[in-house]
Amino acid sequence: MFPEQWRISIRAPVNDFIEALVVNYGFAFRAFAHAVLQAIIFIEAILRGTPWWVLILVFMALAWFGSRKLAVTITVGLLLLLIGVLGLWDLTMQTLALMLMGTFVSVIIGIPMGILAAKSRIVRNIALPALDVMQTMPGFVYLIPVMMLFGLGKVPAVLATIIYAVPPLIRLTDLGIRQVNAEVVEAATAFGGSPRQILFGVELPLAVPTIMAGLNQTIMMALSMVVVASMIGARGLGEQVLNGIQTLDVGKGLEAGIGIVVLAVVLDRVTQGFGRTRNMEKTDG
Repeated sequence: MFPEQWRISIRAPVNDFIEALVVNYGFAFRAFAHAVLQAIIFIEAILRGTPWWVLILVFMALAWFGSRKLAVTITVGLLLLLIGVLGLWDLTMQTLALMLMGTFVSVIIGIPMGILAAKSRIVRNIALPALDVMQTMPGFVYLIPVMMLFGLGKVPAVLATIIYAVPPLIRLTDLGIRQVNAEVVEAATAFGGSPRQILFGVELPLAVPTIMAGLNQTIMMALSMVVVASMIGARGLGEQVLNGIQTLDVGKGLEAGIGIVVLAVVLDRVTQGFGRTRNMEKTDG
């Protein structure tokens, strides 16, 4: 048995820290939560208010512009039609709103952080261990602090999703920029390009396929948090799965599970299509 006198517990300091945040800065967290909630409600209102056939056409158009393949475009349309046929359209729009909000914030955080990591060895050495922790920590763990700070509902679900889903985007943005051919950067420098011009005119455009792969992984990881987030009040397909588990209704849970899988496949095909298109353009260039 491990010696009792060597044991160290971090439970009390962590709990004290969270409690101090709630007591001293609760007003700031409430204001932030209100702003995030209004953004989620706005996105959800647009998705739920738009006719179903319009959204299907929008996704089919995105699939076509991304892949230029008729088979992929038709498949995306049929998969979204399947969601409606199963009676999951409204729940799917709620889930999509949460995922889009989480992905949007992840992009705002992830791409600049990836650029910083690629440009600064110090930032990279600090960021990589933190990303390892974020990716290996079970998703349930993130729900505890965000629930204490923001309560139940959509906001803590989105924040937990961001923490879980942003690491791939940071990693692959960093990788994409570092993989840009050094000779291309040297040529741009020789022609008088400033660091800012080289970053936005050379490095980021060439890194787009890799960044799109990171975005694809972020979207998939965000969707994987759907069921977990339903445990703290996030509505949508995850709540349907949770209800199926609680009531032992296999059919209900399976229907919602199919909806999550279909949404994941649709978003995967669309984002992969854009990544491949940019990759081919870079190769042709």
